[in-house]
Amino acid sequence: MGSNKGKVGMAILAVAMLQGCINVSAPDKPIVIELNINIQQEVVYRLAADAGDTIEENADIF
Repeated sequence: MGSNKGKVGMAILAVAMLQGCINVSAPDKPIVIELNINIQQEVVYRLAADAGDTIEENADIF
């Protein structure tokens, strides 16, 4: 049993030594996220609705 305790102790020591090797640092440059959103459909829909309302309000002109 004394041999198993020694192996377990060595394994714990090895893991403890590896924990100090990890470094995390922030990047030097800012992270840039580019979003390209197409809003053309919404604008066309609004214009079509406004045009329909205008035609209904001024039916005698058209």
